[in-house]
Amino acid sequence: MDTIKIMIDGIEAEVAKGTTVLEAARDQGIHIPTLCYLKGINHSSSCRVCVVEAGPRLIASCTLIAEEGMNIRTNTRKVRDARRTSVELLLSDHNQECLSCSRSGGCELQAVSSDLNIRKVTYTGEKSSQEKDYTSPAILRDASKCILCGRCVGACSTVQTVGAISFARRGFDTMISTAFGRPLADSTCVNCGQCIMTCPVGALSEHESINEVWNDLADPGKYVVVQTAPAVRVALGEEFGMPVGTRLTGKMVAALRKLGFDKVFDTNFAADLTIMEEGTELISRLTSGQNLPLMTSCCPGWVKFMEHNFPDMLDNLSTCKSPHEMEGAMVKSFFANKMGIDPHNIVVVSIMPCTAKKFEGAREELSHEGLQDVDRVLTTRELAGMIKEAGIDFVNLKDEAFDNPIGEGSGAGVIFGATGGVAEAALRTVFEVLSGKELDTIEYTAVRGMDGIRENIIELPNGRKIRTAVAHGLGNARTLMEAIKRGEQSYEFIEVMACPGGCITGGGQPIVDARTSERIDIKAERAKAIYTEDEAQTVRKSHHNPYIKALYEEFLGAPNSHLAHELLHTHYVTRSRF
Repeated sequence: MDTIKIMIDGIEAEVAKGTTVLEAARDQGIHIPTLCYLKGINHSSSCRVCVVEAGPRLIASCTLIAEEGMNIRTNTRKVRDARRTSVELLLSDHNQECLSCSRSGGCELQAVSSDLNIRKVTYTGEKSSQEKDYTSPAILRDASKCILCGRCVGACSTVQTVGAISFARRGFDTMISTAFGRPLADSTCVNCGQCIMTCPVGALSEHESINEVWNDLADPGKYVVVQTAPAVRVALGEEFGMPVGTRLTGKMVAALRKLGFDKVFDTNFAADLTIMEEGTELISRLTSGQNLPLMTSCCPGWVKFMEHNFPDMLDNLSTCKSPHEMEGAMVKSFFANKMGIDPHNIVVVSIMPCTAKKFEGAREELSHEGLQDVDRVLTTRELAGMIKEAGIDFVNLKDEAFDNPIGEGSGAGVIFGATGGVAEAALRTVFEVLSGKELDTIEYTAVRGMDGIRENIIELPNGRKIRTAVAHGLGNARTLMEAIKRGEQSYEFIEVMACPGGCITGGGQPIVDARTSERIDIKAERAKAIYTEDEAQTVRKSHHNPYIKALYEEFLGAPNSHLAHELLHTHYVTRSRF
């Protein structure tokens, strides 16, 4: 590797060619504050908070490429004054209602202001656009808090290739807006929430449902059931100061009981149910040769992306509802019948790592006999907020187990939380069903990992091959879909997760600031916890889950039966791209 030598604050540093001054400084343990910079997503150098002295000039270090012999100073009076001025100007146009902001205590603007010892707003005057958009069931936008860093635009356009938001107008009137300034709910937004995860302030947040859930819990006429997705249990602890990737399944269950839920179920059960339905659907399509490749439908962000961008391929999507919707359907049918409860009095609350689940929960297609399968969706962050509000000592809770008969999942259900997990879980079952043989090795490691698109071929004993592809992040999904449409690639089974890394980094997970995300591989740590949870399970294949077997014997009959289709399958709609 070619290297060069530069001076940073009087210390010689040898760095690789092409390295930015910001990266070089951080490699030397020198902290340079940033706001707009987000590695791999946004390098606009617009906030000017990271300026350094390079000779007589002040230059943004996040885009300044180091050159041989360069002499950089990061901590002169001139540099500090320039940084303070930049931040003070941002604060002069910022809604400073910090105590009531969803990002209070985790706001990067707040942190930088504190680091720079800013104690008052020097500049006052007219403020720019104060527009708020609360039309989306998933994401709220508050322009009064926006600092125009562009990180959300980078996530939406560069990473996800959705392009629902972008810069509009010029000068003092510049703002982040949708096409033609229409409400977010009427845009091509897929509700993935990656914009929230990249926003350094509180300009973007989830559409909270905490108060509604408190009201449900307080209503004596309601029977309130909660279910939790696999990715929640490996991230919730971060909201309580615990290390990234800490597994807290038992504590999470205990906390939910203390909050007052009547039953605490595991969405992993419905993930196993999804595998039974989707696996049978795949086998049927392999036999008929129709509507291949079969594409997973677990991710609502991916489904809406397809509805907007590839409506001519909607028949390739599995007709299966996502796991939490299946769980809701079973709660209001099988469980209600078993317990003698009127389903109209049941409230199903889903704890999800995903903001798109909020949109999904309200879809008319995901209902039965006038009742939505799921009534409320809370994110991991919202659950943490409820636990804190209730004064529960989460860290010291004793572990408790999920309720049954629809609360216990297999290891295959757990791995739905990471990219490649749905494909691996499906292949564990489909291989054994088609071959009639037990797998020698349970793990399909070929579909694991963080490469944007991964391919694998499963060879069955009868010589049949199942070509699979796994993509995470909608930019990668678009690349894959366009290659298929051009006839360059051919598969039988495709898994797509809208969020990079899968549900473990969903838009409802704990927000990690830019500095921490560079030090810790969040995706890797949470994924490792997911796979460790899988390995700890006694049952690791969906078709071996005894509660799943009992459900089919007592109620559904068989996978893809008439009743199963009525309760567990759905359809999709074509949506405009504009």
